[in-house]
Amino acid sequence: MQSQDETERNLHGDYRRRQVRIPPPKAMGDVMSQLLARRGYAQVQSAASCETAWRTAVGDKLAADTRPGNVKRGVLDVLVGNSSVLVELAFLKAKVIKKLAQLVPDQKIRDVRFRVGPLE
Repeated sequence: MQSQDETERNLHGDYRRRQVRIPPPKAMGDVMSQLLARRGYAQVQSAASCETAWRTAVGDKLAADTRPGNVKRGVLDVLVGNSSVLVELAFLKAKVIKKLAQLVPDQKIRDVRFRVGPLE
C-alpha cells in the first residue's frame, strides 16, 4: 500500500496533467481586423477608395466609360466600355499609375490592367 505522501504526490501530478491552459485574451483590434478580413469588408472599403481615386486620376470624361475593380498584388483591374477608351488609357497609363500611387498609397498600386467589357 502507498503512503499518504506518495498518494498525495500522485494526486497532485494528476491534477497538473489535467489542467486546461487558457490562452490570454486577444486585443479587440486584432479580433476586429480578422473579422473584417474574413468577411471581405476591407475589400469593399478599399474598392470605394479606389473608385474615387480613379475618378480623380483619369478625370470625369474617361471615368464615365470605365469601372475600377479590385487590386490584386498591386495590379488594379479596370473594366473599359470600348476599345478606343482603352487605347487612350494605355497612352496615359504611366501618369495614371503615379497619380494613383499618390492618392491611395495604402493600396500600393504598381500597374493597371484594362479589359473591354460591359459596364452595366
